Amino acid sequence: MRREPDVTVVVAVYNTMPYLTECLDSLIGQSIGLERLEVVAVDDGSTDGSGAELDRYAERHPDVVKVLHQPNSGGPAAPSNRALDVATGRFVYFIGADDHLGEEALERMVSAADANEADVVVGKMVGTNGRYVHQKLYDGNHPDVSLYDSALPFTLANTKLFRRELVEKHSLRFPEDMPVGSDQPFTIEACVRARKISVVSDYTCYYAVKRGDASNITYRANHLARLRCVERIMEHTAGLIPAGPQRDAVLKRHFDWELSKLLQQDFPALDLDTRRQVCEGVGALVDAYFTDGLRDGTGVKRRVRFGLARSGAVEELTRAITEETEHGAPPFLLEGDRALATYPGFRDPAVGLDDRYYEVRETVVGRLSAGTRLESADWEQHGTELFAVVNLRVGVTGDLSSAVVALAQGAMPQSADKPGARKLPGDAARPKRVGTLTTGAAEDGGTLLTARIPLAPTRSKRGVRLYVDVAGSTYEIPVRTEGRPMPLARRWGTDEPHRVAASTNSKGRLVITTAPLREPKSGVGARLRRTLSRSKRK
Repeated sequence: MRREPDVTVVVAVYNTMPYLTECLDSLIGQSIGLERLEVVAVDDGSTDGSGAELDRYAERHPDVVKVLHQPNSGGPAAPSNRALDVATGRFVYFIGADDHLGEEALERMVSAADANEADVVVGKMVGTNGRYVHQKLYDGNHPDVSLYDSALPFTLANTKLFRRELVEKHSLRFPEDMPVGSDQPFTIEACVRARKISVVSDYTCYYAVKRGDASNITYRANHLARLRCVERIMEHTAGLIPAGPQRDAVLKRHFDWELSKLLQQDFPALDLDTRRQVCEGVGALVDAYFTDGLRDGTGVKRRVRFGLARSGAVEELTRAITEETEHGAPPFLLEGDRALATYPGFRDPAVGLDDRYYEVRETVVGRLSAGTRLESADWEQHGTELFAVVNLRVGVTGDLSSAVVALAQGAMPQSADKPGARKLPGDAARPKRVGTLTTGAAEDGGTLLTARIPLAPTRSKRGVRLYVDVAGSTYEIPVRTEGRPMPLARRWGTDEPHRVAASTNSKGRLVITTAPLREPKSGVGARLRRTLSRSKRK
């Protein structure tokens, strides 16, 4: 008689060929061994041969693979619940039928659960084929993490190991009327009720696959379906966790992620009635759960969009998203020690949105204005010194007396728009200051920044990056060069020409580079050097 397996793997299947085969192979090949494994796969009315593929594996491994067939239910919740009803393992693990596991995944996670007496174990998960998976939680193995002071709220998929005793004790099941997101109420409640939650980060346990046709159910749901699901998730969370910092720590994920995704570039293309319904739904959630702490900890771009939705300002919200998509962030208005982003609806009595929604409160590096542009790049000679001079027009208006600008060499912290962004380091940790940066008024009402960079000391391949402190918040400045050619400078007293380049990196941030133009053996660079040398002799 076969003993109780250590782990039951639940697979909800609907039309996932050919990915299903790799999924099942990864389960049968687990290092934990077939004698410790049970696979319960539920075919949810597949029409592409997935059901037959499941039956084939059940025939090959009758003591391991159990297959159930049922009419299509419209989502993974119902087949997952049916599998839970027949599971016999000490632990249950959920896997998407288009995903697959690392060979040692189950063995490592079960060992961690036993060693740490954990009720939930999160194994490292990565995305493939362009699938995004949040990685901050996987910064090391952790025997006990909290839902409230870790990155766990940004990792709420049910692709985890759960102690089945916990699942049955609290009658945890998936809500079957949620087409997407049905795993979150299950996962959140399990994490709230768990004695311990462990993380295995030193081995890639789970490979999440984005199908080539992006037909994963998450990618197919429309705005209103996703809105209804996040309403259910937030309501369920509020029923488990009392109002306060712990609830905010979990719901921050839903404001930063699910709700923000409803107000992105595709929002203006929706019909007017759908946009109104989205605004109404988002506004209700803002009223119910967007506390002062969450508001002040949310970047100004998201905060303004939430505020406009709450005010029912559909036209202004549509314009804010469209204009930022096409032209970048709006100019900042400086008033004393405050910086305000002048998005549509700003101080419009008809909108009635408090200035706090427009105030820039970020204490991390963000984008000052994506509309910043390069006016000119040149070089200047002062005695024996040579400088690269770069003029930029940035979208900042008002009193600049409170703005401190600096030119630095080296990297800055990541963007505030990303969950878990690092805070700005103290002065001692700032990048080395290089050159000078001065400000002046531009003709069109913006601000002109002039950077002067000495050529001789600036030989680092990293170049220098421009950042500006505005009312106590620091921003790296993205710039549009619009294909302008950069000048060549000649270092004083030598024949060595220099390159002065201002360009954007992959994140859209300005990198100014001043470096010697080395002589190539042949080609355009060699001809250019010879031309410069001849011009000097003349």
